[in-house]
Amino acid sequence: MNINSTGKELGDPKSRGRTPEPLATWEPLERPVSRPAPSKAKTRATYALPGDVAADVRKAFIGTAYMREKMVNTLTRAAEAYDRKRYEEALRLGRVVADATPGVAAVRELTGLGAYRAERWAMAKIHLRAYFTITGDPEHLPLVMDADRANHRYRAVEKAFDELQESEPTAEVLAEGRIVMAATWADQRRYDEAIELLTRAGAAKNLRNPSYRHVRLWYTLGDVYDRAGDTTSARELFSRVVIAEPEAYDAADRLVELGATLPRKNRKRRVTPTSKKKVD
Repeated sequence: MNINSTGKELGDPKSRGRTPEPLATWEPLERPVSRPAPSKAKTRATYALPGDVAADVRKAFIGTAYMREKMVNTLTRAAEAYDRKRYEEALRLGRVVADATPGVAAVRELTGLGAYRAERWAMAKIHLRAYFTITGDPEHLPLVMDADRANHRYRAVEKAFDELQESEPTAEVLAEGRIVMAATWADQRRYDEAIELLTRAGAAKNLRNPSYRHVRLWYTLGDVYDRAGDTTSARELFSRVVIAEPEAYDAADRLVELGATLPRKNRKRRVTPTSKKKVD
């Protein structure tokens, strides 16, 4: 195909044949770029069982080395779940190890405590009583009593309380047992027996620096008095609890319900001591 062009030429004839100027050289300009600092990944601490507990599980388990380590790992997960207040999970995992190693006291203890926190009373009694049978330690017998009380097995509570007294417990454990026993009698409207038991335990004494068990005894005795209809005594005991531990239980709310004002903690006045010697 031929194209013929006619007419005046376009453009400036001077510009024809002239070499164009070279392009300007581009120089890269580096600007500092502020980048966000990389976020540190939260490292989760590895949870580990005490060495003696892991050794007891390995020794008691009958099976392959792989299954033995799997049992140790399962118990580790159960202990971690209990510490994180996932009690149902702790119970589920603990039962797996307890069925495989029923003679290990630590396994029974952890499983029983998980069951108690999860309010699985029958399961808690089975494992915590097994712990007492293995070790002879009455530390968790008050929890066994409380589990029987929740199931309205009042004779079983009294039987466990007799075992607790005969096993030479510590003062804290004995106080817990008395609290559960008094509450059980109060459930049966045997208020006089409950009041006498707590009074003999020292719950009626007004101490200046009470310990944790004294506060619990005061609260329990106040509860028994309230249920028995003795409002005055209940107010006095709930007032002691609020003065010692303002956030303890629901003592402040119950004190208001009984028509009393919340007491304030007494502040000691600082007095400058005066010498008995005469100053000239």
